[in-house]
Amino acid sequence: MNLSFWEQQSWLSNIDYTIIGSGIVGLNTALRLREKFPKANILILERGFLPNGASTKNAGFACFGSLSEILDDLNSHSEEEVVRLVQKRVEGLALLRKTLGDAAIEYKPWGGFELFTPADKPLLEECQSKMDYVNKLLNPIFNEDVFSTGSNKFNFKRIEDAVIFNKFEGQINTGKMMEALLQMALKAGIKILNNITVEEFSEENSSVIIKTNQFEFSSNKLLIATNGFASQLGLESVKPARAQVLITKPIENLEIQGTFHLDKGYYYFRNIDKRILLGGGRNLDILTEETTILGETTLIQNKLESLLRETILPNINFEIDRRWSGIMGVGIQKKPIVKQLSNNTFCGVRLGGMGVAIGSLVGRELADLIPN
Repeated sequence: MNLSFWEQQSWLSNIDYTIIGSGIVGLNTALRLREKFPKANILILERGFLPNGASTKNAGFACFGSLSEILDDLNSHSEEEVVRLVQKRVEGLALLRKTLGDAAIEYKPWGGFELFTPADKPLLEECQSKMDYVNKLLNPIFNEDVFSTGSNKFNFKRIEDAVIFNKFEGQINTGKMMEALLQMALKAGIKILNNITVEEFSEENSSVIIKTNQFEFSSNKLLIATNGFASQLGLESVKPARAQVLITKPIENLEIQGTFHLDKGYYYFRNIDKRILLGGGRNLDILTEETTILGETTLIQNKLESLLRETILPNINFEIDRRWSGIMGVGIQKKPIVKQLSNNTFCGVRLGGMGVAIGSLVGRELADLIPN
């Protein structure tokens, strides 16, 4: 692409910090850099016309892990590591709410519910037997019990009557959150170029040469915040994980309120504007869903619809309004990767499906790798 003198001079010259990805992490990285370096020239490159991974495509859960997820994490992480994971998620949610305000993101503290099918009754019994243990483990964070036992008050079918309730869980409007973050970034003088894919980069003594599908330029520092697509930039410890979602048209007299987890968190749903938003099913075909290609599959979409008909909205007429997918970044460990890769290149990736919870904090930590 032949850039004009004006394009080169105004957008791609004397760049101090280039950030790949304009999602939750990328925007928070940029905002933190602006706090630290008020006069810096900060540029964000985004592969989509909107943030293209999961930031504008997630379900909007303000959560930090269901009881069964935390118990599962304890099988592969130490108690200290699990407590730190939850602590980070809680701190990240608090930072998100402080940065944007509850009104801007439509935060609703309606609590979260974990549901169990009859086939998962042994898991329910394990959760009930270990609830006190986990509550004590998390007490230093919340200073009170997090999980309690409730009942199926929403008349869901084909699940156990007992549910696990988490009063600290909430929900947000993902679109409003990202709109507010983008407005803050633009107001702070941060440049964002969309539909730009970074193809490769190379380190020089005091800068990084960045080659995109449109142009090539130099930046003093490069910060990688494109979580689901990190493997395309050489970060092989981060695997892409596609999450498929659907939402119904408005349903009259819908009484379901809150966030809901089912089947060890592989399915999740919530209310929004008299609708049900439902996602998940990645476990039905893990290998196919390890992709950076946005799209839906008949297998998973049929399963989501059957869950609506048979479990969530039995005997209620509904229509599907929209289907979509997002790309998460996952790995063997749940801890995000926030580190310096070389003299002038840094990354904040592998959010493990917890972008809403930890994205703000990971962005801040990534920016803080740059010394004042």
